[in-house]
Amino acid sequence: MRPSSSLALALSLFTAISANAESHVIKFVNQCGYGSPALILDGNNILSGDQYTSSGPFSGIAYLQTGFCNTNGENCTLLETTLINPTCTGCGSSTDISLIPPHAYSVETSFAYYDGCDGVGQTCDSPNCTQNAFFVPTDNFVQVECQSTDVSVVLRSYVNHPFNEECFLPLGCFIGSFLR
Repeated sequence: MRPSSSLALALSLFTAISANAESHVIKFVNQCGYGSPALILDGNNILSGDQYTSSGPFSGIAYLQTGFCNTNGENCTLLETTLINPTCTGCGSSTDISLIPPHAYSVETSFAYYDGCDGVGQTCDSPNCTQNAFFVPTDNFVQVECQSTDVSVVLRSYVNHPFNEECFLPLGCFIGSFLR
């Protein structure tokens, strides 16, 4: 093989491998001015800043740490997410909100997918959001699935609430919008 042919082949292989690399982003926005988003993987907060990019499948939990949450989000509204490129029907990404004890409603929390399944998500805006969050382990109907590749998820504070009482409560304000 001539050097130019070898280089062309190597570049083609690199491009093909790079094009198939799995990637997911988890974005956070907290507009209350206090509290810190936490993204927990294997018992450790891996978030620095307002987003995390995974270069492969990701499975973890998230919550707003205001000083009242334990390491695994106990005492707080919890978001559970698995972001993975589907390899079969029904085996893609899944995200949900959990209030199964010892988790408890602490703040309004929402999520929405983007870069695939855009805007599909869930909101828990009160302690009684029984159609939108797990309260018992069998509430599987609240899971929101996405069968798109390289899908990402966003948690964002509502920008269209001129006054939100929760922003003045000790637990903070961490609520979502489906807008990027």
